[in-house]
Amino acid sequence: MTRRALVTGATSGIGHAFAVELAKRGHNLVIVARTTDRLESVAAEIRTKYRVDVGVITADLSTLEGMQTAANALTDSAQPVDLLVNNAGASLAGWFGTTDIADEDSQLNLLVRAPMHLMDAAIKTMAGRGGGQIINVSSVAAFTPRGVYSAHKAWLLNLSRWADVHYDDVNISVQALCPGFVRTEFHQRGDMDVSDVPGWMWLKPEQVVKASLTDLAHDRAVSIPSLRYKFLAFLARHLPAGVVTRAAKRGR
Repeated sequence: MTRRALVTGATSGIGHAFAVELAKRGHNLVIVARTTDRLESVAAEIRTKYRVDVGVITADLSTLEGMQTAANALTDSAQPVDLLVNNAGASLAGWFGTTDIADEDSQLNLLVRAPMHLMDAAIKTMAGRGGGQIINVSSVAAFTPRGVYSAHKAWLLNLSRWADVHYDDVNISVQALCPGFVRTEFHQRGDMDVSDVPGWMWLKPEQVVKASLTDLAHDRAVSIPSLRYKFLAFLARHLPAGVVTRAAKRGR
């Protein structure tokens, strides 16, 4: 039976790379994003090139209505989803305490509530069908104290690690994907200056996705693409907390 994957934030960056790579591997897709025109364009391209079925869902996952729209696709018994990729994300340019709190609420919805709602729908449905897989796109920022964004990603990392163990007995695998800097529209959309980030720190979306799927096949609950970021994450987890905090502050 052909597998079906639902990918959020699928029109660019890591989400688009997931959609393309999964289509290459023969998965049918449901792709989710805010912009219908871009969704339809991506869907048409993938259908033509890889000959798979691609459904589209226009939804703003920073709203409860958008979350429910996407969740409904996960509970659709007529078109069961075997793999959920919670990828949709964005960030604010300013630090917490200087930003508009309404913008922070929107980010909380997108980065925490949306993956929580979609995980809830997926787990309840997959458990009744004999299993499934979930990839939550977190970040290496989850290992360091760097404002609200890293706090959100740390929340997602911890929930993913727990869920992978807790739902193992119903054959559900959950992975937290923790990339570093990736060449996407993410920083541009957030109006963030990344001109001082050295070239060696950048990854390609395709590289991130292939590493994630390899780790998923080996049932690894945390995927950190590339040796350089594995090493940096190791330091963040094992150096004294004060050292990590001061380093994160200097990296502003």
